[in-house]
Amino acid sequence: MRVCFFLAAAWTLAAQVPYERILNAAKEPGSWLTYSGNYAGHRYSPLAEITPANVSKLRVRWAYQFALSRTQVSPIVADGVMYITAPNTASALDLRTGRTLWTWSRPIPSDYQSIGFGRVNRGPAILDDRLYVATLDCYLVALDLKSGQERWSAKVEDYHPGYSMTLAPLAIKGKVLVGVSGGEAGIRGFVDAYDSASGKRLWRFYTVPGPGEPGNDSWSGDSWKTGGASTWVTGAYDPELNLVYWGVGNPGPDWNGDGRLGDNLYACSFVALDPETGKLKWHFQFTPHDTHDWDATHVPMLVDAQVRGRARKLVVNPNRNAFYYALDRTSGEFLAGQAYAKQTWAKGLDDRGRPIVIPGTEPSTEGKLIWPSLNGATVWFSPSYSPQTNLVYVSTREVGATYFKREAEYKPGTFFAGGGEARIPADQQWGAVRALEVGSGKIAWEFKLTSPPWSGCLSTAGGLVFSGTQEGNIFVLDAKTGKPLWDFQSGGPVFSNAISFQIDGRQHVAMASDRVLYVFGL
Repeated sequence: MRVCFFLAAAWTLAAQVPYERILNAAKEPGSWLTYSGNYAGHRYSPLAEITPANVSKLRVRWAYQFALSRTQVSPIVADGVMYITAPNTASALDLRTGRTLWTWSRPIPSDYQSIGFGRVNRGPAILDDRLYVATLDCYLVALDLKSGQERWSAKVEDYHPGYSMTLAPLAIKGKVLVGVSGGEAGIRGFVDAYDSASGKRLWRFYTVPGPGEPGNDSWSGDSWKTGGASTWVTGAYDPELNLVYWGVGNPGPDWNGDGRLGDNLYACSFVALDPETGKLKWHFQFTPHDTHDWDATHVPMLVDAQVRGRARKLVVNPNRNAFYYALDRTSGEFLAGQAYAKQTWAKGLDDRGRPIVIPGTEPSTEGKLIWPSLNGATVWFSPSYSPQTNLVYVSTREVGATYFKREAEYKPGTFFAGGGEARIPADQQWGAVRALEVGSGKIAWEFKLTSPPWSGCLSTAGGLVFSGTQEGNIFVLDAKTGKPLWDFQSGGPVFSNAISFQIDGRQHVAMASDRVLYVFGL
């Protein structure tokens, strides 16, 4: 472990972000206090200074250079400081200048392997006087906000069998929640909660139920032991219902389901958990017995909206499997859904939201061409919900692939996939930012992209949507129409989500591109 100090003499504010501040994030639009900007997962900023009328005046105000490429960080902003992460590293930056205030790092073990995913980190969490960071070698670490000194570290799991952590933690009252990567290594996924003050583990919910637990009979034989179902993207929280919502990844092995007959709960599902106990309140499975690697590790978006003329408490999701879903977030009941991207594996959804699978769409030894590809119609990056327009914005991928099935033999700490894919030629692939009606998933507008995106969306009260492209464009669209308004060529591919905040009362936007974090302002 290494801590470097670069404390600014002018930085004398008491660093303190209690739960009540995060709970009332909408009343503090100048900050960005959670991974998604609020507990509801909206990635929406109430700031309205930047508008369609003046967005053309956006300029780079400062930039920060990371040591590694393909940065996926979503920063936290509070009290004049920006907190950022990279793999096993965290830093505090002066919000006005980008000057480093402190840096913390933890060595990555020499025998650590990323099995099925890149060496990335998507951001920290903040609560009280601490910053929380999840590491690749599977530790949750609490750092002092003022100094970067390590207050405690908790071993979440052993990384040798393939467990890792690449997500931003979710900090709620007195607790820090994390999930794990490693679904391609035959791990058994889970969501953990830790005491924010001490680092003591409070509970663990396994996303693959064991013998005697509800759902274990959806796995044939002992296949549950290597069932995958990783939890590698941050969840959401409803303080009124006191429920945590988390997306769950694919079952293992990915493309050969012969040895794991059944629906394979709770893979490819949303789970609603009691944050006090970790007990399951409800689940909804998007892709039963998935054999195409269509994780449901998306940020759940909690929305109050009309569905078929009735006001409902919703959790909504444009899913990797190319269908949009609106669920009742109190019960998990399926309310509405439809395809929002090209898909050739299902005739549609039945009245319960279960896919009506087309026969013969499983991977085979000869190969089967199916839309979408394993990276889905969208992947891990965040969608956005704007209460101003009542639209969901999602970066969409239009890619098909030929899926192959192979034998899968489990060996701890190795790739356990049972096949693979060959995507259609690059010149036939494309993408779009699509605006979807929140209650149905109907496409309101789309802005086409020349290649499939790897960047999420941010919407703002100024009527804008920010996103990025693999070609290095950071761009802005009109939130009501999708009309392009501004474009910045960053010089590297964009694999991140944007945030918005204030510096000295003026709205700014930050977004990472390859190894550079850019901060834009008028």
